[in-house]
Amino acid sequence: MRKRAFWIGLLLIFQIVSASLWWTPAASAFTEEQKLFSQAWRIVSQSYLDDSFNHQNWWALREKTLKQGLNNREATYTAIQKMLESLDDPFTRLLKPSQYRSLQVNTSGELSGVGLQIALDAETGELEVVAPIAGSPAAQAGIQPRDRILEINGILTTNLTLDEAAARMRGGVGTIVTLKIQAKGGEPKSVDLVRDRIALNPVYAVLDSQPDSIPVGYIRLTQFSANATTEVADAINRLEKQDAQAYVLDLRNNPGGLLQAGIEIARLWLDEGTVVYTVNRQGTLGSFEAGGQALTKDPLVVLVNQGTASASEILAGALQDNGRAKLVGEKTFGKGLIQSLFDLPDGSGLAVTVAKYETPNHHDIHKLGIAPDLEIALDPITFDQVGTQADQQYQAALKLLKSNSVVAKAA
Repeated sequence: MRKRAFWIGLLLIFQIVSASLWWTPAASAFTEEQKLFSQAWRIVSQSYLDDSFNHQNWWALREKTLKQGLNNREATYTAIQKMLESLDDPFTRLLKPSQYRSLQVNTSGELSGVGLQIALDAETGELEVVAPIAGSPAAQAGIQPRDRILEINGILTTNLTLDEAAARMRGGVGTIVTLKIQAKGGEPKSVDLVRDRIALNPVYAVLDSQPDSIPVGYIRLTQFSANATTEVADAINRLEKQDAQAYVLDLRNNPGGLLQAGIEIARLWLDEGTVVYTVNRQGTLGSFEAGGQALTKDPLVVLVNQGTASASEILAGALQDNGRAKLVGEKTFGKGLIQSLFDLPDGSGLAVTVAKYETPNHHDIHKLGIAPDLEIALDPITFDQVGTQADQQYQAALKLLKSNSVVAKAA
């Protein structure tokens, strides 16, 4: 199978290639349903991060299922789902053919829906918002990171998988979906959202030149799509020509995306140093390094909040741990696991947790997040107020850049 990479909302994914999987001597006697289940079982057996498989006998689970008989494809899917649920890992899951196709989205194109990145809380199993996409119907309605989604069109989300919930929120432009939302400590409320086209333009950049301040290049990165690195590089080069003397990189409400994009964007700011470590189930440490020439050495502040997740946390952690930037805002989301996609022969697929990542200083941020250097709460503001006088976190970043506490421009 060929190597690919896909963006899966909150999930940070490499498409890992597997050679044709071998069968036991008795495999020739298996039915097609038994073969499909066995292939799914073996993918997890060979790849899953926890080699104790949640402290259970993985081989015995396979044998027990095969003895029960699998009479049709739905029965096989149910058996695979039950097997994966035993791992108690909401990120490892079966994707039926229609779900798998919809998941393989060209991240440089457009989506149609409400513009929410969602995840299952690893501890409670509740459906929660990672971040709304900037300018989307969800963002305009004021939906915030960590809000719980209780119902979708009257259907309890506790009865839905992550992919089923995402599918129910997608739909034709102009159609309405009703979500029951509950903010932390708040009362449930119903919100009607009109679905729209969600443009995946990841970068907004402008020079902020105020009379009493140095010229600051403001770059807002909303996701790590296939073209994000090129667009960030173009933004830096354009702002350098406009005589920017410092930068604010805004990663708030950025739920992540392509791991490679996060690594490459870190390299735009770093001359050298480790960007991220990955750790597999054998404890083997891999790393991605910066070893080129940064596009600018100007002082840098990175804005983060609870919606800063996954690849965004890799980038923020790399810049913070290498002393390249100060972080301002709120503690980040805390998503430090890496999933891989594996094809199954009937067009379905598996998303499997295969590794975790650590920041350059070996901080495991999963469920913990990254703490900012300067913690600043933010009162609710509209999308149009982001990066303005009304944006307290942005104003704190500008004040920090005027002080002597950030990385000074190299001579």
